[in-house]
Amino acid sequence: MAISTKLEMRQSQSLIMTPQLMQAIKLLQLSNLDLLSYVDAELERNPLLEKAEGEAGSVEPQEMEREQPSGDDRSERLETTINGSSSEEPQAGDWMESQLETGSEAIATRLDTDLGNVYPDEPGVPASPDPAALKGGDSYKNTSSGAAGEDYNLEAFVAEDKTLVQSLDDQMNLAFLDPVDKLIGGHLINSLDENGYLYLDLEDTALQLGVELERIEVVLAILQTFEPAGVFARSLAECLKLQLMDRNRFDPAMEALIENIELLAKHDYAALRRVCRVDDEDLTEMIDEIKALDPKPGSVFGASLVQPMVPDVLIRRSPDGAWAVELNTDTLPKVLVNQTYYATITKNARNEVEKEYLTDCLQTANWLVKSLDQRAKTILKVSTEIVRQQDGFLTYGIEHLRPLNLKTIADAIGMHESTISRVTSNKYMATPRGIYELKYFFSSAISATVGGGDAHSAESVRHKIKQMIDAELPSAVLSDDTIVKSLKDEGVDIARRTVAKYREAMQIPSSVQRRREKRARS
Repeated sequence: MAISTKLEMRQSQSLIMTPQLMQAIKLLQLSNLDLLSYVDAELERNPLLEKAEGEAGSVEPQEMEREQPSGDDRSERLETTINGSSSEEPQAGDWMESQLETGSEAIATRLDTDLGNVYPDEPGVPASPDPAALKGGDSYKNTSSGAAGEDYNLEAFVAEDKTLVQSLDDQMNLAFLDPVDKLIGGHLINSLDENGYLYLDLEDTALQLGVELERIEVVLAILQTFEPAGVFARSLAECLKLQLMDRNRFDPAMEALIENIELLAKHDYAALRRVCRVDDEDLTEMIDEIKALDPKPGSVFGASLVQPMVPDVLIRRSPDGAWAVELNTDTLPKVLVNQTYYATITKNARNEVEKEYLTDCLQTANWLVKSLDQRAKTILKVSTEIVRQQDGFLTYGIEHLRPLNLKTIADAIGMHESTISRVTSNKYMATPRGIYELKYFFSSAISATVGGGDAHSAESVRHKIKQMIDAELPSAVLSDDTIVKSLKDEGVDIARRTVAKYREAMQIPSSVQRRREKRARS
């Protein structure tokens, strides 16, 4: 058979990821904050999109038509958007000038009336308010915020939080006068991590700065006396040591405890008593002092504000006893396509470029509105099925949380598993038992000891393990084998290594360490 080159035509079908499809998939997995940012950006780019106002999230058509500017004004806006400049700038300037001329007399009268003048010979110069007037609440509102304090905002006067670097720089400027020492101190300050630790090789730093190692050590010793106590430490033991020295509590016994801090982590109190040469009472007091210290002294500066968790789905009990699932409309962006503006501006399009631009804007706007609606419906459908599957958890608690996977939800509502995974990412559900991420309701299954019995959720098994350990007595600390036996008596078929894995994931120490800790407390 000879090898030759030839052309063939074939017809086939294939699924192609169009840009709009990829963007719709991206919208599906965005959180509510990211979605709002995305929609705001689209509102700025697309002149046909309008933000819907009102309680119901919709605007009446008559109201939209009444609020729209004239066709000529909107065509000027569109021309500015397309061409990047406006040919009507003189008119805009004349309008601005006329407005300023109209309001200038009223502004001058307001300044003279409310604020007064510094000197009688210089009208129009505002004076500082009378201190006596500041004692009254009404006078303060009038002089600071205009009309009856309507725009008065206390947040405008909140000072910016000082960072760790700024605080240490201020202390360094008072502690050092030599420019070289300030250079070394600034380099060490900028080398701190967010917790205030200094993970830096001093010998390499000396070569880099061209100074003696001894001078860097002297500067570092001074920096370690700065507030907050414990900064510039190179290890946890040194951090605790600096804080104890600041409190004048670094005696020989405490020094021995710091040098053997790993024994404290293992709760080996018998070895600590021998090393520190103290009795049980003194050792307990020393451990309490160690626990009162801050292992991350630098974290108190520049701590990020804790943002409230806003749920995407709300669950409540309906009067008939069923669970009512609804979307949180406050988190859903409300946008509309302004068809009136599109019909008006299309008539004034002067060339094909403007017509093509309008068509693209209309298609993008329609697609965005449709995608947002489909996203909301998908989230509601998935949440409703999750609530149906986890009815026991909502009614009785975490002990009745069922094992659940993405395939179960996907088969129930007729969607793909990847879609369910995107929907449950960064979405939260407010239930009578608290706010949970949608992914929380998906957990692996642990088989039952009795054949044919219902499987147990891994999350509920972890909760049972924690309950058993919290209820144990100091004289009867439960080992992993004992926990396995108790769980099997309750119908949970689980291995010892699985119990150890769950216990370590919950940061619960072993039975030996728990026994030592409970004996020390008793």
